[in-house]
Amino acid sequence: MSGLVLFRRGRVIDPRNGVDGVRDVLVRDGKVAQVSEAPLQVSGAQVVEAQGRWVLPGFIDLHVHLREPGEEGKETILTGCRAAVAGGFTGVVAMPNTKIVNDSALVTELVLSRARSAGLCHVYPAGAITKGLKGEELAEMGELVSAGCVCITDDGRPVMNAALMRRSLQYATLFDIPVMVHEEDLTLSGKGAMTEGPTATRLGLLPIPPSAEVAMVARDIVLLEETGGRLHIAHLSCEGSVRLVREAKKRGLRVTAEATPHHFTIDDTAVAQYDTHAKMNPPLRLRRDVEALREALADGTIDAIATDHAPHGVLDKQVEFEKGINGVVGLETALGLTLALVHDGVLSPSKAVELLTDGPARAFGLPGGHLAAGAPADVVLVDPETEWAVDAERFFSKSRNTPFNGRLLKGRVTQTWVGGRLVFSDGQIKEAR
Repeated sequence: MSGLVLFRRGRVIDPRNGVDGVRDVLVRDGKVAQVSEAPLQVSGAQVVEAQGRWVLPGFIDLHVHLREPGEEGKETILTGCRAAVAGGFTGVVAMPNTKIVNDSALVTELVLSRARSAGLCHVYPAGAITKGLKGEELAEMGELVSAGCVCITDDGRPVMNAALMRRSLQYATLFDIPVMVHEEDLTLSGKGAMTEGPTATRLGLLPIPPSAEVAMVARDIVLLEETGGRLHIAHLSCEGSVRLVREAKKRGLRVTAEATPHHFTIDDTAVAQYDTHAKMNPPLRLRRDVEALREALADGTIDAIATDHAPHGVLDKQVEFEKGINGVVGLETALGLTLALVHDGVLSPSKAVELLTDGPARAFGLPGGHLAAGAPADVVLVDPETEWAVDAERFFSKSRNTPFNGRLLKGRVTQTWVGGRLVFSDGQIKEAR
């Protein structure tokens, strides 16, 4: 621990506690000790001059692929954590669809061990809903939760068997953990490569109708209403899905949802030149879907911004569009893309911060997400005025698959602190010695 650290005179934005103004933040032994409107004088404290900076709770990403164990050539837990803290994320939920699937306590323990060795950010494992992600038999949920999993999900694979999905929601109530779902009816998406619309028609690519997502969202909300469980919908992308989630929340159902920066920033026209860096699942949608996501972020229908950080190698993308692997990296560009919504007047600064901090923390019941006394001293400093161009070659991630290379963004993380320890500062990772 760093003992005493004083963040002096920054703009503290802490949505959970209704704070948005110039404050001093005192950290003691890895915890927030005090947030004060008046300047503090603390003998022996390491002082961080934060004038002109935003002082924020550490970001939490509910949807990250760290690829280890099994695909360490694309990403490792260490390199993924480096990318996370560079992007301001002090906690990430690691998806179970590694080459050795996280459907057992043994794999969960391996992930947690590697995360401790990395020593950079909190890594929360997600366990599989079904054994081997095959959608046939429930994994040992109790074992996974006991080992440290914070949710269950088959991630990029939908649970097509409705009875199995219903049982997973029922069983998860015993542990009060969310069931995180990738909503895709495979009988509707088939071999489609991009969303249905004029761009798909012009490019001659097989389309994926929005009903492939919307129908599954409707099914799982019905199952949720019967079981009383907790449902978390990953990477919401369609106007119809937003409408269903909004209505379910009004009825008091325990449903939460996330949206990715790529889905609320760009639409299907990004595929115009058969750019495989714009190929993901769910696919980029039409402009009206993008606008619906933005509205849902603003009105609270969507609880969290999550990156679905999905590293892939160069050869995975340098192929024909139909053969390209789905996914983009996102940890290091998430803040800038989120702040673009602030600059566009879609979100207030406080709402943008909430979607990166308190929203995801509440959705999964994770520690952090705020800066009240006693909270973990996971703190991010942001320069909201810095303009910078995305340069994929400078990512801390092992992979470079982004549709945003070269895009000019405004607002950047300058420091990331985890448990009162500086882990990232001015472009440099500060690894434990």
